[in-house]
Amino acid sequence: MQRCYWCTSDPLYQAYHDHEWGVPLRDPQRLFELLVLEGFQAGLSWITILKKRARYREVLFGFDARRLAAMTDAEIDIRMQDPGIIRNRMKLNAARQNAQAWLRLEDPVTFLWSFVGGAPLINHFASRAEVPTQTPQAQAMSKALKKAGFSFVGPTICYAYMQSSGMVMDHTTDCGCYPQLSQARSGETAPG
Repeated sequence: MQRCYWCTSDPLYQAYHDHEWGVPLRDPQRLFELLVLEGFQAGLSWITILKKRARYREVLFGFDARRLAAMTDAEIDIRMQDPGIIRNRMKLNAARQNAQAWLRLEDPVTFLWSFVGGAPLINHFASRAEVPTQTPQAQAMSKALKKAGFSFVGPTICYAYMQSSGMVMDHTTDCGCYPQLSQARSGETAPG
């Protein structure tokens, strides 16, 4: 199958591309997990995060926002010793801070999807050169998330989040996932 330009030959990356990236996601637990992981990805490649995702799920309480929001400094210190995750204190503190901010949102799913009008924005890019790294919608999301108390949510991170969660469908037109996902409008629709 032809895949997007960024998808390497790594089987983990291919599976993520084929079954997760760009699929409209409305489950609050998975949206929260993805937002936290996008923050950990800052400055790194996404494959690095994918390879560590299972360990993150273990050490960050299955991305239970309530438990993560209550993580103590001592628990962060313990995680700073874990080679299975990115050992960055600022990012671990941000994960806790973002969990606290997430819990303050009245309806996080509606809030996040509001930046794209509640339905996926379907792009029809033919090449890598056409795909932006941020958009006005991502800038608006970043500003709103920061105002709500989130960190590690700059416009580039927000656009990557919008792409990965299917708020924006950026599979290029030559990608095997493009035909089905370019028709996506709501719910969770996995590519063939």
